[in-house]
Amino acid sequence: MGTPSVDEARDFRARHPEVDSVDLLISDMNGVLRGKRIPRDNLEKAYASGIQLPGSVFALDITGNTVEETGLGLDIGDRDQVCRPIPGTLMVTPWQRKGRQAQLLMNMRDDQDGPFFADPRNVLARQVERLAERGLKAVVALELEFYLVDRQRDEMGMAQPCRSPASGERASDSQLYSINELDEYADFLEEVHAAAQLQQLPLDTALKECAPGQFEINLIHGDDVMKACDSAVLLKRLIKGVALRHGFEATFMAKLYGGEAGNGMHVHMSLIDESGDNVFADSDGDPLGTPALRHAIGGLMELMPASMALFAPNLNSFRRFQPGLYVPMTPTWGYDNRSVALRIPSGANAARRVEHRVAGADANPYLLLATLLASVCHGLDTAVSPGEPVTGNAYRQYEPTLTNSWSKALDLLEHSEPLGEAFGQAFLKVFLANRRAERELAMQSVSRLEYDWYLRHV
Repeated sequence: MGTPSVDEARDFRARHPEVDSVDLLISDMNGVLRGKRIPRDNLEKAYASGIQLPGSVFALDITGNTVEETGLGLDIGDRDQVCRPIPGTLMVTPWQRKGRQAQLLMNMRDDQDGPFFADPRNVLARQVERLAERGLKAVVALELEFYLVDRQRDEMGMAQPCRSPASGERASDSQLYSINELDEYADFLEEVHAAAQLQQLPLDTALKECAPGQFEINLIHGDDVMKACDSAVLLKRLIKGVALRHGFEATFMAKLYGGEAGNGMHVHMSLIDESGDNVFADSDGDPLGTPALRHAIGGLMELMPASMALFAPNLNSFRRFQPGLYVPMTPTWGYDNRSVALRIPSGANAARRVEHRVAGADANPYLLLATLLASVCHGLDTAVSPGEPVTGNAYRQYEPTLTNSWSKALDLLEHSEPLGEAFGQAFLKVFLANRRAERELAMQSVSRLEYDWYLRHV
């Protein structure tokens, strides 16, 4: 990666004299944005020389504490690495400080100014390169689900739906695809769209999802996977920031309410060749696509069990996998079927693609897409057959086989040769140590449910 042009910083400063500080952001292992805030006068220096951040930023758990087992902390003196700007990500954040704030995504480099191995964005970049070596490029679109919740908890200290800005009442019904619900939150959604347009994020549609206070935002498809994930990371920040301005919170937590649907991050993907042709689109219009599509699906299915630690990266993630709530629990595929893990949507043959429906909205977008591309490459290289497509309700036809155990998911990832080869053992060591340490910390917490069930009865 070359050094971004300082001209980008100069042009931005000239166009935005109102901006007095800039957040320099890097996405950690959990997808949490961390970094530094600099005054506007230091922006050109950041472009020319980068900024220093310790490699241990990728050793942080969800609480922001360093996991020393990763080897990125005190074992190496908590050494700094250079982080450089990602071109095209310098933008105003209009919801902050009346527009006087801006942000810029960064990418961590190693001592030779090559990609730092533990940066998830660099892991994705390598999978994009592997696909390019085959003369292929992925076209992707991401769909993110989220809940709007009250900033105040209920009498039990639990999250609760926020009050409608229009009616003042709390949502209690599903109201899937409700236009009335969109109308009630129109001011919030309009500000999200306006901010996204100002930031040139490729925002598409918004819709009411199937639980109280749940919504979905879709990004327009494009053939730049890196940009798609950058946009997803920045969109999550935007939605959270705008929600706070409106008096409530937005959360991408995978499972917010026990009996309601969780938040997923669906990914639509096709492949184009060097001529720009969709290699998944059959010349005769077969809705099941080409052998390349079926091999890609086969690779995604074969590596799906070992990928669960990346699709469901934390304790709460696995609570999402419950029957009857549109969450795949078995590696399955089918045409125009929302009960399967890998759905071929209906529509124009030229847009033939696969929709991956497994990951939660809490997954790191870079690691999610890296996993999908690695799985697709595996399928194409080994010509994996996906078997016959599922017709009808997959939940009734197949027993759940995808693990709902965080510990087992990490073990499956550790022993996956294809993913180990794709990601590199050095990265997997850091990721696994980080996740296992967080799991051990989580297991030290005793829940209210355990007191209610076991304190007096065992």
